Amino acid sequence: MARGQQNQQEPSDWVTRTADLALRHAEQVNGGTLPDLVTCASGISPSGPIHLGNLREFLTVHFVAEEIRRRGINVRHLHSWDDYDRFRKVPAGVDTAWNEHIGRPLSAVPDPTGEFASWAERYKAPLRAALADLGCDMVEVNQTEMYRAGTYREQILTAIRKRGEIETVMSRFRTKKAADPVEEGESTAEEDTGHGASEDLARFPYKPYCRGCGRDTVTLTSYDDETTDLAYTCDVCGDSFVTNVATQDEGKLVWKVDWPMRWTFEGVHFEPGGVDHATPGSSYTVGKEIVGPIFGGTAPSFVGYSFVGVAGMPKMSSSKGGVPTAAEALRILEAPILRWLYVRRQPKQAFNVDFGQEVLRLYDEWDALTKKAAVPEKRDAAVLAWERASATSSAGTLPTPAVVVPFRMLSSVADVTAGSREITARTVGASEADLEPRLTKAATWIESYVDPEDRTTVRETADAARLAGLNEDEELWLRQLLDRLPDSFADTDELTTLIYGVPKLARGLALEDAPTDEVKADQKAFFKLLYELLVAAERGPRLPTLFAALGPEKVRALLTP
Repeated sequence: MARGQQNQQEPSDWVTRTADLALRHAEQVNGGTLPDLVTCASGISPSGPIHLGNLREFLTVHFVAEEIRRRGINVRHLHSWDDYDRFRKVPAGVDTAWNEHIGRPLSAVPDPTGEFASWAERYKAPLRAALADLGCDMVEVNQTEMYRAGTYREQILTAIRKRGEIETVMSRFRTKKAADPVEEGESTAEEDTGHGASEDLARFPYKPYCRGCGRDTVTLTSYDDETTDLAYTCDVCGDSFVTNVATQDEGKLVWKVDWPMRWTFEGVHFEPGGVDHATPGSSYTVGKEIVGPIFGGTAPSFVGYSFVGVAGMPKMSSSKGGVPTAAEALRILEAPILRWLYVRRQPKQAFNVDFGQEVLRLYDEWDALTKKAAVPEKRDAAVLAWERASATSSAGTLPTPAVVVPFRMLSSVADVTAGSREITARTVGASEADLEPRLTKAATWIESYVDPEDRTTVRETADAARLAGLNEDEELWLRQLLDRLPDSFADTDELTTLIYGVPKLARGLALEDAPTDEVKADQKAFFKLLYELLVAAERGPRLPTLFAALGPEKVRALLTP
């Protein structure tokens, strides 16, 4: 469906509006008509684990590209791996010998485990796998390959030739307080090229990696505009070299020049970035001023996105390591639910991902929304977000269980059964296959993300001392329960009615009668007694779920005086 031909009743969300802006921009820069191919771009430096904050870079572009594609427009998601960025720091847990590689391109730093070809490839691999699970399809560009192949030679020479104009823009913003952080894998945006260099060379837009040691720790000493010879001395190894920019590919443009160069080279129409990129003196605002006069291009349509954190953790940083990744989240969240966390909020809204008890509520919300989405009359922006999360153009409908059992029930049963998928499936009355992928994720959550102190431990034998010390009410409650306990717990509704109804029976009421205040107090005491006798605690999983997981024989054994 072409833009502007959507049904007037079609619900709208941030994806719709962002796609509208991107297409309007694409038309404008293409002389009033849409180009043959619309390019939505993302980019990231694989300097460390690509965490849930980084994932917003990918998914923001993915959702917008999917919306454009849905309208019948040819679009690509172009992703740049900035693996030609410098290695900046050695994360905790990595041998300090890797300090030797600081200043080298990420693609030239070895993987500490030896499993991958480089440091960069080590962190690309799990993200690629997670994106495949999330149904994200993209065209990948390797910046090491692009620079080393001489692909950008003409653009580099243009930037050097117009370095005075670039410096004019840079100096104007340099008087303001730049909010841009140091880029992952980069030094500061208008990097000094070394101590003691001339003012012109200190602001040079191109920086070589030392031919001797491979680091970017160089001081430029001279540049010849006629021959394009660039001389430098390495501050670490002490060697001096001359690189010819027109014929040798041994360095890269500094970040705030590199980004607008690529906008033009790749024909980017839409690209998001962290909200800090759009502040005065930051990458996007400087790039907008550079891209036209220097490279003859236009800045893409832009949306700033806010941080994504993890509850109880500080702001995430890839280079520091030890941060939750998409792969980690997919261990406990179905792919559509992880996608939904990002698409249901506007990019400017910051949020946290909570791997604790909040997971239970998240699944409940998703299941409720899934039921709502099944009713066409209820289709609204929330349902539109559900639709975007549930399927993609390349992967189709993403995996969800054929039989939907609440996550809190599956996790409770898995808790009681020590994570047994087989017993959990039998307890809830469905096959393991029909419960996947949720069954495994529930078991994983219980095993890996719930504090051992909060786990449920079923008694191996009856608590003889507690059973011998029952008071009159407790004896009556247990007798009423055991007398009526069915031989099978397949009917959880029947079981629930009985467990809640025992205190009613003890006070002369019927199971279906509404509870009185006295009954409510008795229920509280009765439930506490059951937990003490079954799991040696004052609380635990819902009692009908606990009973079903244990089975009639075990329950009778633990509750019979």
